[in-house]
Formats: sequence, structure tokens, C-alpha cells
Amino acid sequence: MNWTTRKDTKQINVGGVKIGGGADIVVQSMTNTDTRDVDATLNQINKLYNKGCEIVRCAVIDSDAAKALGIIKKHTPIPIIADIHFDHKLAIESIKSGSDCIRINPGNIGSFDKVRDIIRAAKEYSIPIRIGVNSGSLEKSLIDKYNGPTDKALVESAYNWIRRFEDEGFTNMKLSIKSSDAKTTILCYEQISKLVDYPLHLGVTEAGSGNEGIIKSVSALSVLLREGIGDTIRISLTESPIHEIDVCYELLNALHLRKKRSIDFVSCPTCGRIEIDLISLVNELKSRLKHIDIPIKVAVMGCVVNALGEAREADMAVAGGRHFGLIIEKGKIIKKVKENRLLDEFVKAVEDFVDRMRV
Repeated sequence: MNWTTRKDTKQINVGGVKIGGGADIVVQSMTNTDTRDVDATLNQINKLYNKGCEIVRCAVIDSDAAKALGIIKKHTPIPIIADIHFDHKLAIESIKSGSDCIRINPGNIGSFDKVRDIIRAAKEYSIPIRIGVNSGSLEKSLIDKYNGPTDKALVESAYNWIRRFEDEGFTNMKLSIKSSDAKTTILCYEQISKLVDYPLHLGVTEAGSGNEGIIKSVSALSVLLREGIGDTIRISLTESPIHEIDVCYELLNALHLRKKRSIDFVSCPTCGRIEIDLISLVNELKSRLKHIDIPIKVAVMGCVVNALGEAREADMAVAGGRHFGLIIEKGKIIKKVKENRLLDEFVKAVEDFVDRMRV
């Protein structure tokens, strides 16, 4: 049972993946390859899929990229969203190429007649549209009205676009309102979730890289997810999109909303009682056990003082001592090992435990 109550939203279907309406929060990312390079794009999509990515977005920069989507679609293991800016013809061409969804920022498409053409094509091919409203491409009239791309300006823009789509008889859509500011992002989604019941895609745009990007994204998304807001997420980082998936699952796992597709490591902070090189041990274990694709909990403790208590809920645990270590399974000590053999012995013990789980 989840510890948070999800807000009720409509459900849409993106290439067989359900979003909203009580479905699991969907993890997605975006390729950073040239979409026209079909082999490179498919290679990255497959890597993302193997990490747990459930929907992937690809940039469509010209007609060749739109055509390439048709080939990619035939071989991809997960649904494809065509990411469109400025050119409504590329959106229509991408729809005809087989895209499972179209992402547009209506504010930069041009006249509403062009947006209307996209809507007609999406209706004909029965695919959803993601309306994306960003602080960097907000309508000038709203910027003037609110003296900048404030949360109220972004929400008004999103709400107005939704109503215009509805006026065209189109309701097969989801919505994102993205800012590079975590506080603005939180305020936007809190407000729009009270006004509409369409599925919401969460993310902080242009968050950055490394710890800065992760902290900025997680600080916003964790608040919203805890409030029950959000049906699909992306952690946008200026680095490999593969890493985005790891962070998504770490976040959802921490909030008890989705289980990781790999080991959930628990390790104690360093202190004066530690009698082994805990930092190296944790890093080595993560490297040696990265092939495990079952969501078990592994605890790594720096001393034996609190090991049996703090590691009791772990499936497998290791606790270091002076020149030796304890290997613990489900709260019970199963082996005492010399320090120079501890890493190898624990890796083998975890692999044996996983093998028994698979039987």
C-alpha cells in the first residue's frame, strides 16, 4: 500500500503504456543521439530499456529525422515520443511515421491553425499529445501580464492551451509545465493539478549535471510525488540519459512508489568506529553486483556494533570488524570471513541468494 494518495487523473495510452488513472508512475527519458542515425539511436534506446526506461522521447529536427522514426519504431522495445519544436509539419510527418505520442509546445508552433492541423492528425492516428509549457518559451502577453515567466503565468498558459485543445474535441493528452527553478516547478504543478485532471508529466528542465541537477530535480519531484501529483517523470540531466533512469528509480523507490530493478543498497555513514575501508567496500560491491536485476536490499555496515539491528531488514548484509567481517542473511549470521576475503565471499553469497530466489 502506497503511503501517499495519488490524485485522480484520466488515463491515456502511449504505445501500450498506460499513464494516469492509477497506473504506476511511468519512467521515461530522452535520447541524445542524432535521431537520423538510426543505429545509434536504437542502441541507446535498448540501453535505456534495459535500465528500466518505459517510454523514450526523440528529437525531430527535420524531415529525415521524422522518416527515421518510422524505422526506429519498427525495432524499438518501448514506445516513442516525437519531440517537436516550431515546425508543425514535422509533427504531422512524425505521426504518420508511427510515433506513439507527440510532444509539442503550442506556444512556439505558430498560429493556432498549425496546432489545429497537428490535433487533426493525432485524432486520425489515435495517438496522444503531450502539451509542454516551458518558462523559456512562454507567450509574450503572459510575460508582460505577470512581469516574467512566473508560476501563475505558466499555469495560465497551460490551462488556456488545454481548453483550446478541448474546444477542438481533443482530450487524449497529458501535460507538463517545466521550469529550471524547483520552487516554480512545485507551485505550477500544485496549481494545475487543482484545475485539470489530465495526466501530468513531472520534470525540472535544464536542471544541470551531477549533484546539482539531481538535487534540483529530486527536491521538486519528491514534494509533488508525496502530494500525490504526477503520473510520469523524467530526471533531466546534462549527462548520459542512462543515468537519468537510475535516479528516477532511486527516487520512486525511496518514496515507496516503485521498486528498483536492481539492488537497493543501504550503507552506514562513516564514523570513528569503522575498522574497514567502508567507502571502497561499498563502491566495489556496487560495481561487482551491478548485474543483479532483482530488487533485493543489501546493507553494508562499517562495524559490528549495530550490524544485526540496523541490517535486520536487509536480505543480505555485510558488517566489517577488525581484520574480519560478518556475512548476514535475513538477519542471521551465516559466515565470519577474513577481511582480505570479505569482498569476494560476500559477492558470492549475494549471487547465491539471488539464484535461490530465481528458482
